[in-house]
Amino acid sequence: MRSETVKRGYQRAPNRALLRALGITDREMEMPFIGIANAYNNIVPGHIHLRSISQKVQEGIAAAGGVPFEFGTIGICDGIAMGHEGMRYSLPSRENIADAIELMVEAHRFDGLVCLGTCDKIVPGMLMAAVRCNVPTIVVTGGAMLPGFAAGRELSLIDVFESVGRVAAGTMTEEDLGEIECAAMPGCGSCQGLYTANTMACVTEALGLSLPGCAAIPAVDAAKLRIARESGERVVGLVREDLRPRNILTPGSLSNAIRVDMALGGSTNTVLHLMAIALEAGIPLDLETFSAIGEETPHICHMMPGGPHSMLALYRAGGIPAVLKRLEHLLDDAPTVSGRSILEIAKNARIADPGVIRSTDAPVSPAGGLKIVRGTLAPDGAVVKCAAVPEAMWRHRGPARVFDGEDAAMNAILKREIAEGDVVVIRYEGPRGGPGMPEMLSPTSALMGLGYARVALVTDGRFSGGTRGPCIGHIAPEAAVGGPIAFVEDGDEIEIDLYEKRLDLCLDPQTLKERQKGWKPPERKIAGVLGRYARTVEQANHGAVQR
Repeated sequence: MRSETVKRGYQRAPNRALLRALGITDREMEMPFIGIANAYNNIVPGHIHLRSISQKVQEGIAAAGGVPFEFGTIGICDGIAMGHEGMRYSLPSRENIADAIELMVEAHRFDGLVCLGTCDKIVPGMLMAAVRCNVPTIVVTGGAMLPGFAAGRELSLIDVFESVGRVAAGTMTEEDLGEIECAAMPGCGSCQGLYTANTMACVTEALGLSLPGCAAIPAVDAAKLRIARESGERVVGLVREDLRPRNILTPGSLSNAIRVDMALGGSTNTVLHLMAIALEAGIPLDLETFSAIGEETPHICHMMPGGPHSMLALYRAGGIPAVLKRLEHLLDDAPTVSGRSILEIAKNARIADPGVIRSTDAPVSPAGGLKIVRGTLAPDGAVVKCAAVPEAMWRHRGPARVFDGEDAAMNAILKREIAEGDVVVIRYEGPRGGPGMPEMLSPTSALMGLGYARVALVTDGRFSGGTRGPCIGHIAPEAAVGGPIAFVEDGDEIEIDLYEKRLDLCLDPQTLKERQKGWKPPERKIAGVLGRYARTVEQANHGAVQR
């Protein structure tokens, strides 16, 4: 056991003395030491309940003959950070979380690890750390919030964002907005639809790093407490079996995770996160892999925001094991932390609601819910959540309306300065130029709320998993490094063709060359975390990882 480094031999008497100060007994000195990375805080709804879940994990570890040691990690709520300067800090927090867990695991020589988190960058950061440290690890995701309810219908956070646009359009009163605001988020858990937090929970289970069923269990359901207890017990077994993350995270399991993501129509952010996790494992993964798997994997779950179904509906329909059952003929038979292979889990699953988890013969769409697009505006690729794009907008050509930053675009949208048919371009919001690649949920939701039906939005920044509509993000290269998006001008025609996976700036090459002469990116005075991030971050088509 790794922990013997700190507790064996007379030379380690000082180390043991400090452990005894914690109340560790002689018998416990002989047991595996298990770290619990807990993202609990009381500012993020997805994390506020994690203390009770951690308690059950600790009970499970102790019952199985291990010794639990809990430590904290940070967690940013993307919803609270959305639409202002705070959003620039969200993606950089992923690396901070991975680093913090690595520091704790390696310094204290834990034998095993339980990662307990819920929201957007927290679970990816934890997975990066798990693969980097490569000690036996199990992930417990905190679960989704129950839907809100008002005026006879279920609500989610996206209803609040889109209602802001309705108020601006004059189709909703501020009083009605206040009623939705108070009703939409009824308690703890991650936001209700298949946004980034819940997509990452589903991806983690498909990777084999959570126990079967974990991802879809609601935050308030007692089943979440039970699976936390079982996860605590199981991690001790993983230590004894020496089953490590890199035994589980393989090209096959990554392929399975991407398939599940495509079948669900998950968040575009998973492209960034899976590439970052694969990099930690030393497994090649590029945009073409996502594109190829997406083309052969049907979209079978019509989840929020593009469809009607919440995570609660997915849970009641059978959760990720039921999705695996539908995809069984497409899956690689990869191992999981449960001790059962993915195909064993799929075979034993039950589909309780075929209206939620459709047959691959009668899918929502014959291809996956995400597409990688390329073209003269995005030579190195871009990502769109096609599952949330109306079919009428899969092909579109329109004049560019160019904004150097989200704030300027948001002001123009709310003032109704955008016309139907426009392609809104938001640039200098990429990994380096933002910096931090902020999400653009506010402008996309405002467009929906204002009733626009034929406006596209493209950016070198990111979109929230809650975004719906013709919104293309992660454009690479970004504007700040001289990508073509830096040279778009108002009135230039932009052509989108999701059938052909194209995103083109309809501009002759000579004109583009003329615009590039003497170009320099705008200067921004940045320091601290964002300054370090901007200096070291890779482009979006490489996962926006720090080097």
